[in-house]
Amino acid sequence: MSKYLVTGGAGYVGSVVAQHLLEAGHEVTVLDNLSTGFRAGVPAGAEFVEGDIRDAAKWLDSTYDAVLHFAAFSQVGESVVKPEKYWDNNVGGTMELLGAMRAAGVGKLVFSSTAATYGEPEQIPIVESAPTAPTNPYGASKLAVDHMITGAAAAHGLAAVSLRYFNVAGAYGSCGERHQPESHLIPLVLQVAQGRREAISVFGDDYPTPDGTCIRDYIHVADLAEAHLLALDAAVGGEHLICNLGNGNGFSVREVIETVRKVTGHPIPEVIAPRRGGDPAVLVASAQTAIDRLGWRPSRADLAGIVADAWQFAQQLERTQ
Repeated sequence: MSKYLVTGGAGYVGSVVAQHLLEAGHEVTVLDNLSTGFRAGVPAGAEFVEGDIRDAAKWLDSTYDAVLHFAAFSQVGESVVKPEKYWDNNVGGTMELLGAMRAAGVGKLVFSSTAATYGEPEQIPIVESAPTAPTNPYGASKLAVDHMITGAAAAHGLAAVSLRYFNVAGAYGSCGERHQPESHLIPLVLQVAQGRREAISVFGDDYPTPDGTCIRDYIHVADLAEAHLLALDAAVGGEHLICNLGNGNGFSVREVIETVRKVTGHPIPEVIAPRRGGDPAVLVASAQTAIDRLGWRPSRADLAGIVADAWQFAQQLERTQ
């Protein structure tokens, strides 16, 4: 059994990873300031500490085997109008966390990075060696942290893995998406099915894709969580490994909407809206590095299954509110 600190473990991905760690028999402490996370999202069996990552030194000590770091602001639109918030927390907060790890002698880190570090890709599928050119402060802040981690691995022997997610979706047990405000496509379409939203906005139907709408790579959150556990085993001192996490398949906005119609049995009205700036036509990952280095393969690639899990969670959440 190992002992892990999960920062941001009251959020969507962090809570699912914490649950997987507990199921694997590990000891878990969740550190979250609840600014975007939910106390109810912390899995039973985890110790919960309400606090900021800048104060991690108060709790982090040599009994911890590693840190899994999810504590970041992640709203792209907000990052454009409040970039200082993202530099302060995502970059400044992580710098404090890395310092606390060095002081405590904790030498292993798994970092929640993002496909937003690539910006608008030149080639599909996207590989880790692709140019990084983020189009918003959120992506830029995550890329800055990746550079910071590379330096820490070289200078201090940190064993680190950054996992660059594509579109995470689905739910696992009592953990699912409950962002405020919600910005992800699948839960937004499910809100239409629940009657909480009149229609779903389709931002552009004239892209160079088969049905004219953007194509994205969706990965089930449980597959994502399993990659984090594998990353803990694969981390090597002095190395910063970067892996994309995706299914390698893309689904268009219209395919997602049609899948929600079939899963829920509800009509989903669409409203065509102008394209959003910086939205690439296609974002699909190559996960070959994760396959080769982590021994990871996604096992829940079926879009209908991802939507069904998300729908079950959305209904469960509605009943408890």
